[in-house]
Amino acid sequence: MPDRSSILRRLLRHQVSRAAEDINPYDVPLPATTDPVKLVAQMEHRKRAKGLTVVFSTYQSINVINAAQSAGLEDFDLVICDEAHRTTGVTLVDSDESNFVKVHDAGFLAASKRLYMTATPRLFAEETKTKAAEHSAVLASMDDDSLYGPTFHRLGFGEAVERGLLTDYKVLVLTVDEKYIAGPLQQQLADVNSELNLDDATKIVGCWNGLAKRTGKAAGGADFGADVRPMQRAVAFLRDIKSSKKLAGKFATVIDAYDQSDDQLLRCDVEHVDGTYNALERNHRLQWLKAPLPENQCRILANARCLSEGVDVPSLDAVLFLNPRSSVVDVVQSVGRVMRRAEGKQYGYIILPVGVPAGVAPSQALADNRRFKVVWQVLQALRAHDDRFNATVNKLELNRKAADSILVGHVPNAAEDLTATTNDEGTTSPSPSRESAQVAQQLTMFTPDQWRDAVYAKIVDKVGTRTYWEDWAKDVAAIAIAQQTRIKALLGDATPDVAAAFDKFVEALRANLNGSINRDQAVEMLSQHLITKPVFDALFEGYDFAGHNPVSRVMQTMVATLHDQALDTETQRLEGFYESVRMRAAGIDNAEGKQRIIVELYEKFFRVGFPRTASALGIVYTPPKSWTSSCAPPTKRCTRNSD
Repeated sequence: MPDRSSILRRLLRHQVSRAAEDINPYDVPLPATTDPVKLVAQMEHRKRAKGLTVVFSTYQSINVINAAQSAGLEDFDLVICDEAHRTTGVTLVDSDESNFVKVHDAGFLAASKRLYMTATPRLFAEETKTKAAEHSAVLASMDDDSLYGPTFHRLGFGEAVERGLLTDYKVLVLTVDEKYIAGPLQQQLADVNSELNLDDATKIVGCWNGLAKRTGKAAGGADFGADVRPMQRAVAFLRDIKSSKKLAGKFATVIDAYDQSDDQLLRCDVEHVDGTYNALERNHRLQWLKAPLPENQCRILANARCLSEGVDVPSLDAVLFLNPRSSVVDVVQSVGRVMRRAEGKQYGYIILPVGVPAGVAPSQALADNRRFKVVWQVLQALRAHDDRFNATVNKLELNRKAADSILVGHVPNAAEDLTATTNDEGTTSPSPSRESAQVAQQLTMFTPDQWRDAVYAKIVDKVGTRTYWEDWAKDVAAIAIAQQTRIKALLGDATPDVAAAFDKFVEALRANLNGSINRDQAVEMLSQHLITKPVFDALFEGYDFAGHNPVSRVMQTMVATLHDQALDTETQRLEGFYESVRMRAAGIDNAEGKQRIIVELYEKFFRVGFPRTASALGIVYTPPKSWTSSCAPPTKRCTRNSD
């Protein structure tokens, strides 16, 4: 279908060079305008032509569209709202709506349909919604179907990566020993004219080590694998313009003092950009970032917030977060910059450097929420928008193998970094100072694996999803009673075939379990089987648990007999619980991890949901962890006596 476009935009303060633009004004079919009368005239002139007519507008120019419609411009068939998370927010009583919120108002912008598109849906908590209602404020939240309509299509990070639309990402948490940095940088830190402090210097060293992929390899842990080439392009996000300028001004000085070797592992150039820059200056910086680079050279573009959106640098290797980011949307939008596909690019990296006090145990260092706030905020944002990452976080404490998507490094990463070495020419580098030797001794106390395990444990505590299975268990009693009532009603009015099948079912239970089981108990057990089967299917994915367990086979035969009665409708409200078990159990790489889940289920679900049965059957419902210790002493005594 031919396209006739009219572009409506705010006039730029400066003309942008051809190299920095996607399109020039003379390439537009119709002249750009902010005059509603001219816009109406253009649209009227094009009515006789066939094809699709599109008006491109910024949200800031929505008032021009409104004025044009008031002057006779026809209603639109479709309004497409890009970056739709910007259309959310609160409008207080007696205050004007923002230009972004006005797009929802059919009386202000007339259109048959609206389509909202965003990579970061912005939702408000119930507490916020209640508070807005108390103040008679209008709240636009993207889970409000009355305003945004139902979800038309969702493409998650995982699916986009699998379809080759995005490059996958990895998170690199780098803890940096402050004492290791303080020595080489004494002169810079002591300069009264320098605004550099130890925390800044430590984070700079962390960024450099991360970009150089110089973080060591934890034994048995995940590392960079085959993707060992140092990174060449990165965007750094800081709390404010002053901090961004400081990073650009001090980065090279810090690294020169820190890395006095001549190996030129990675040379980094840093530039700054902020919202006060005009379009020409901003695009000049982006072109600088995109430009081809020789090996072992990296460019970093530092900013506060202006590069979260609208940056198209597919070859970007990393984003660096040096300060906490309170906005989940800002974090995910920033991460999106590094997921663009480029030739030869295997992963995009999210680098989170954190300085830690010297000689402090990992668990103690991680207790400092102020230092690690940026880590928890970034990981929480990723977890909220990426189902794969959410599942990874929730399995960190169960799996033996380190997570491929969460790398943890420590600087210095090995004691040999601080020892004298002999180079190829046979000359020996200077011996380490006594202070360096002390740091090296501390490194033997806390290995990279210990740092990794401590960080993983804290991630689970700070970011992981709590499994409140006991809350679901409270619903089970009512569900079981309703199910048993239905089963008894079905049996009371059963056909001869169903009645005979139930009699056979009861006899099979007596033969396999207990000869005293009566019909009511058999109904109760059948109900429990219907409720718990999805749980065991999730725990033993790929293994037909019900098909191999003799009691379960008997249960399944009876369930099949009653299949047409839709008994599973009673358990539909437990689907959220079943899904939580599936997510918790999926991808566990060891038997002990799955046993821990079974223990959790027993403690939080089975014992709460079926207290009478758990008590009556005793060890049948007791996980091995609970009884192996009590069995071990007699076993040892028997072995000793048999000798």
